[in-house]
Amino acid sequence: MSVSIIVTGAAGRMGSLIASLIRQADDLELAGLLERPGRTDIAEAGCPVSTDLDTLLAASPGSVVIDFTTPEATMEHARAAARHGSPIVIGTTGLNEAEKKELETLALRTPVFLSPNMSVGINVLLDLLPQLVSMLGEAYDVDILEMHHNMKKDAPSGTALRLAEALADARGWDMKECACFCREGLIGERPKREIGIQTIRGGDIAGVHTVYCMGPGERIEITHHAHSRENFANGALKAARWLAGQNPGRIYDMKDALRDEGHPAV
Repeated sequence: MSVSIIVTGAAGRMGSLIASLIRQADDLELAGLLERPGRTDIAEAGCPVSTDLDTLLAASPGSVVIDFTTPEATMEHARAAARHGSPIVIGTTGLNEAEKKELETLALRTPVFLSPNMSVGINVLLDLLPQLVSMLGEAYDVDILEMHHNMKKDAPSGTALRLAEALADARGWDMKECACFCREGLIGERPKREIGIQTIRGGDIAGVHTVYCMGPGERIEITHHAHSRENFANGALKAARWLAGQNPGRIYDMKDALRDEGHPAV
């Protein structure tokens, strides 16, 4: 049985890639494409194209929505999905705490999947890194450096923030108190409870995240390179296949899907 999918932001880089991969998949059906007014002339769509998600969802009940857009647009799409009881996979980053809280409420009405990074490798790191920093102890300082293309609008990346949250939790620290996003001027010695999160933007970098564990006489560096956006797009489709069979109740993430698949590393 195929899974029907509606792609938002269909003329964008991620949206168009996801739509292309759906067309190539035997177990997926492209049920609709959503775009802003003026961007709906999508060549060879092969499915309904609209500026209104409610219209697409009414025509294809139960379709899974995949959303890689902007926080404001994502929240509109999530509300529409909840109105129709349609599952939604969200890869948008830059959501604030109030928006995440609203998604928790919407998840009581329809299945919601939220992940700042859809790759298997990053989600494995989210399991392994807390073990590493716990074993090393607080004598080792921890920083994160992330690099992305020059079109990315939010900084730091959602993935870098999620990695920092996992590291802070492992040490029993409050992320809001220990995160350091900028160092400039005469700043003095590094505070004991600090996780630096630094940002580089340029070129067409799909995504690079490096975690540095810096201790007495040695340094450990763990780097994840995303070679292309197709990695994230395939992850979103994996999430959509899985979410189609889930019930409302809470926000799901990639680790939920990987565990249910029996992935050996998660």
